[in-house]
Amino acid sequence: MRLRNIPGAREHVAESTFTINEPERYRGHFSDLFDGSPVQIEIGMGKGAFITEKARQNPEKGFIGIEMYSSVLLRGLEKVEAMEEPPENLRMICMDAREIDQVFDEGEIDRIYLNFSDPWPKERHAKRRLTHHSFLDKYHRILKENGVVEFKTDNKGLFEFSVEEVEEHEGFKVISITRDLHHDDEQMKDNIMTEYEKKFSGLGNKICRMVFQKI
Repeated sequence: MRLRNIPGAREHVAESTFTINEPERYRGHFSDLFDGSPVQIEIGMGKGAFITEKARQNPEKGFIGIEMYSSVLLRGLEKVEAMEEPPENLRMICMDAREIDQVFDEGEIDRIYLNFSDPWPKERHAKRRLTHHSFLDKYHRILKENGVVEFKTDNKGLFEFSVEEVEEHEGFKVISITRDLHHDDEQMKDNIMTEYEKKFSGLGNKICRMVFQKI
C-alpha cells in the first residue's frame, strides 16, 4: 500500500508534546514518564483510535502507540491534540517495530497490542509479519513476567499463521482464541474497536482474536 506523504508531518510529529523523541534514552525507565505506572504498547497504532481510547479508559496505566510512518502517526497526534481533555497517560513513538527490543528493556512492558497488522500474504515476506517467531522473541524479551499480547485481525491466513507461531514458541502460552470476536460476548466485554475493525466488521468480515501470555 502506497502511503501519501504529508508535507511537514515529520516536523509536527517531532514537535508534539505527545511524542517521545529519541526513545532509546528512556530504555528501562519508560514507566517514569507515567509516574511509575505499568506501560502498555500498541505496535502499528495507525490513526490511534484504539490506543487513545485505551488510555482514556485506564488513567492508572501508561500507554505508548508505535507507528512506523510519520504521515500516519500525524493523524493520531492531531486527533489527540484536538481533544478538550487529551489523556495525559498517552505518548507516541515514530519507529520501526523491528527495533523494539533496542528501545525497550527486558521485562519493561506490561502488555502489547497488535491490531490488524499488515498480513504480508506472500510467503517470502513471512518474516515481516508481526507475529513471526522472530518478533515473538522480541516481545518475550521486553514483556514482564506473565506479560500479555493481544492480537486481532480479520485476515484468516494471518490468524492461522499466528496461532501456529505462538503455539510453537516455548516462551508463550495461549490464553484465549476466538475466530468470531463480535459474537463472543465474554471477549467483547473489554473490546475497543479500531478503525479497521469497524470497517471490516461492517463489511461482514469475522474478527479473530488471540490472547497469549509470557511464560
